[in-house]
Amino acid sequence: MASKVMDLIYWKDMERTGMVLTGIVVGLLCLFQLSIITVVSTVSLAIVCVTMSVRIYYKILHALNWGDGEHPFKSYLDMDISFSGEETELHMQKVIVTTLCAVDCLKRLFFVGNLFESLKLLVLIYLLTYLGDLCNGLTLLIIGVIALFSLPLFYRRRQEQVDAFIAKIQALIGNVKDFFRRLAHGGAVPSDLTPGGAKPKIH
Repeated sequence: MASKVMDLIYWKDMERTGMVLTGIVVGLLCLFQLSIITVVSTVSLAIVCVTMSVRIYYKILHALNWGDGEHPFKSYLDMDISFSGEETELHMQKVIVTTLCAVDCLKRLFFVGNLFESLKLLVLIYLLTYLGDLCNGLTLLIIGVIALFSLPLFYRRRQEQVDAFIAKIQALIGNVKDFFRRLAHGGAVPSDLTPGGAKPKIH
């Protein structure tokens, strides 16, 4: 399953990836004008109409001895999506552990377990208020879907340039964090925050 998703993201089958991306984006754009119930019911109705028409067409071909009578969607019907008892228990444990870790992390952030981490959360939430004025969640979801299908392919083709740019950003973020840590502890403030900049001498 994971390999199929990666094949879609990296455009291994351009026709299939194009259909999936177009379908998702069009479906999300429809939500701007229609309710999610209308969109889901209309899409489901269209899928059932198409699959039923194809099934009847194959039956007619078989009745006229022009086909072998094989079910056109047999591969999908035979697809095994069940889990064994051990697999189900393992996935449930992962979900529970992930949920508890997320709740514990949010608890520490909101109740100021670490002042510096809670301060970063405060800044992030403040910036999100401005982002909410510019666009809604549906717009961000559409942008995220498009980015999901474009950024991995772009990274694969421009990996060296992207890695170099990310390294510079990480160095800058590290210098800024160091600046605030020194400031919070009353230490010396570095004079240069640019990546690779001169470090201050501490006497």
